[in-house]
Formats: sequence, C-alpha cells, structure tokens
Amino acid sequence: MDIVLTPEQKNLIQAKLKTGKYQSSQQIIEIALCLFDEYEQAESEWSQSVKAKIQAAIKASESSPPVDGETFVNGILERFSGE
Repeated sequence: MDIVLTPEQKNLIQAKLKTGKYQSSQQIIEIALCLFDEYEQAESEWSQSVKAKIQAAIKASESSPPVDGETFVNGILERFSGE
C-alpha cells in the first residue's frame, strides 16, 4: 500500500521525531492508527449506549400517559425555582 502524506502531515511527523520520543516515522504512524482504532471503538460503544437509552425511553413512554408541553415545561420551571 502506498500512502501519500500532505506537507503538513510530513512536518508533524518530522517535529515528533525531533523530540526524540519516537524512533521512526513508522512508530508514529502505528501509534496514530492504534489511537484511531480506539477512537472508533469508543464512538461505536457510545452510539450503542445512546441507542439503548433511546429504546428504553421509548418503551417507558409506551406505558406512561402522555404529558402536554405546557405541563412538561411548568414542571421543569418548578424544579428550577425550588418550589
């Protein structure tokens, strides 16, 4: 696989190499890919969690009577006013 880096990406890699923390550009790219994979896994887990919460809220709403908007807003305002 051939990968073409932009000048900015090349400069970033060179700057990281100059710190002495990394031994090669290959090591930097490997770390970046691992972090990318972790990011995608975390995003997927978050998305699944949100979907589960939405489904639970839908299920709960099916067994509860509906509340009109004015009653809902008044309830929130009461909570914030300390009544």
